Parts: sequence; C-alpha cells; structure tokens
Amino acid sequence: MKRLVQISLIALAATSLSGCSTISSTWNSWFGDAKTQPAKLETLSGPATGRVVWSGKGDGIAFPLSVATPGDSFVVAGSDGSLRALAAADGRELWRGNAGGKLLAGVGSDGRFAAVVNRDNELVVLDAGRVTWKKALPTPVVAAPLVAGERVFALTLDRQVIAFDALDGRKIWELRRPGDPLTLSKAGVLTAYKDTLIVGQGSRLAGVDPLLGQLRWEASIATPRGTNEVERLADLVGPAVRQGEAICARAFQSAVGCVNAERGSALWNRVVGGTNGIGADDQVVVAGDASDRLSAWKLANGDLAWSADQFQLRKLSVPVVLNKQVLIGDYEGYVHLLDRDTGKTRSRLTTDGSPVVATALLGDTALFVTKGGGLFAIKAE
Repeated sequence: MKRLVQISLIALAATSLSGCSTISSTWNSWFGDAKTQPAKLETLSGPATGRVVWSGKGDGIAFPLSVATPGDSFVVAGSDGSLRALAAADGRELWRGNAGGKLLAGVGSDGRFAAVVNRDNELVVLDAGRVTWKKALPTPVVAAPLVAGERVFALTLDRQVIAFDALDGRKIWELRRPGDPLTLSKAGVLTAYKDTLIVGQGSRLAGVDPLLGQLRWEASIATPRGTNEVERLADLVGPAVRQGEAICARAFQSAVGCVNAERGSALWNRVVGGTNGIGADDQVVVAGDASDRLSAWKLANGDLAWSADQFQLRKLSVPVVLNKQVLIGDYEGYVHLLDRDTGKTRSRLTTDGSPVVATALLGDTALFVTKGGGLFAIKAE
C-alpha cells in the first residue's frame, strides 16, 4: 500500500488512503519568510479599464470551486450544496438547486446536467436543478466533475478516471494507470478537446477516448526532478486553458507548458514554481509563481513576454486574460487589471473584501468569486 503524505506548516505526517498517496498544497508556505508582508498596492491615477456589470451573493466558499460556463451562463456552487445557473449578460437566475449536503468539489455542467461531489464523497448529478442520482466514489475527489456528451467524468485523487451515464448514473468505464508514488491534494486537470477527454495524470496530459476509456496520446508538461518523492511531485493543477489546438497547464512547483491536443505532442514548457492554474488568450499564457510574481509567455513559442512583481505575496487568484488585459484577484478582494503586453497595472476594482478564490471567463465577461460568496461579473474595456 502506498503512502499518504500530508505536508503542513509545521509537520510532515504519514498515513494511508485507499492505496493512493496525496500531498497537501500548503507546502508553498515553505517558500518564503512568514514575516514578509504582502506588497503594497501602487497608487493609480488613470481611468478605470474595467467595470463590474453585475454582482450577486451566495454561500461562502470552503472548497476548490470551479465555475462551469455552458452556453451563455455561469454555473456556480456554494459550500452548503446550493447551485445556481446565472445568465452571463446580467446575472439573472436561470435555475437553482441543492445537492443536499456540503460540497467537496464542483461544479461541472453542460447546461442541463450539473455535477458536484459532496463531503460523503458522493457524485451528485442534478438535471435542471433537481437531484437525479448519486454515486459513491472509491477515493476522494477535489477536481470538479466534467459533464459532456450526456456523460459525467470524475477524476479521483489517485488520478483514476470514471465515466458515468448522465441520465441514470450507470458506470460506463474506468481508467486506472500506473501513477506516481505521491499525488497532489489539489484540483487536477479534467477538460475536453473536440472528441477527446483531456486528463492530468502526474506531470503529463493524457488524451482519452471518452466512449471507451482508452488512451489516445500522452504528452509531458514537466520533467520532475529531485532527490525524493516530495521534490519530484509535479502533478498538473487545474484549470488548464485551451487556445486553438493548444492545451496549456501548470505542473505543481515545476513548470508551465502547452501541448498540441490534435497531435498529442508537447509544444513548449518553462521551468517556474507556483501552485495555481493559469490564464491565456491567443497571444500569451500568464501564471504566477510561489511568491506571486507574474510571468507571461508567448503562446506560439514560450518566449518570455514580461514579468511583473508588484503583487508579491498577495495570494493571487487564477488569472483571466480578456480584451488585451490580465485580470487577477488577491486576498483582499481586489481585482487588478494589467496591460496584457507589458504587465503594467492599469486599474483596480473592489469586490467584498474577502479573498478571490475562483475565476471564470465566458465571452467578454469574467466572473470573480470570493471566499465570502460574492459574485462579481467584470468587463474589461
């Protein structure tokens, strides 16, 4: 039986869990002086380059929320199990439901079906806001399920992938592959490209046939290095981003890179620390490192476009790249708008003062979700 490893601020403890091994993402706290203060915000004098077009309030967020973006709506969830679909244009509620218990992971949705995982480690599927079925999962899940093609896909902490029929919960297939001794207790990569399921397995992206559960291709984002299992841990961290044929992702504390999902081949990677997902548009890929220094690489070849250190230790969110600006939240609830081509701060917006914990992009609207349950839809101008 493999080891379960949990790293915290003060201890390294070992235990076992269903034949898999996980490591807490809190080890990034090791990479800096605890007495170091977050960077002070710049004084800005120019006009606003973005605006909040609508806002809302839900239950607080105490799990790794992913916001689904089917059609023209954002589907969000709260820790209490509440789910809502909101029109991207004006925040109007399209439907509401409840999973019947507190949540561990979510939310995935194709517009009709929505899927979450509750704290009993049950996959819960709703149809237009009404719970239709539940299934117990074999090992813990923190990544949001993926709903596509009337199927629901779950990615467990030991990187097992399980496919269910969205209509009745019937298990269709499961994919188990030899994995690394340790896996990260942080939401991994589970997305789609055309008719291929894209799954993060260790430091690799795998392309899987969604009908049969068979591997189509595999490409590495990072090459793990180190003298022990902890140092070599390089699990892919969600969310990944898609631009054309490229799927780009972060490998935990190791690298940022892109693969061609059509051919299943690596395009480029760059060694950089960090623990959060990334943002991108058709020109650049943007990510923060362990100290919240931001970097942008050219999507085409991975050349460094710029780096920016004005937000160090401000506990930045996943970035969003929109309308030639980079939008990113911080621990005080600010949303900063940076010039996409230079990394210079252009303006700043306020939310509810609690940390930004999730972001999503749909068309020309970015949604920022705070730990306090605030929803803020922003357009960059």
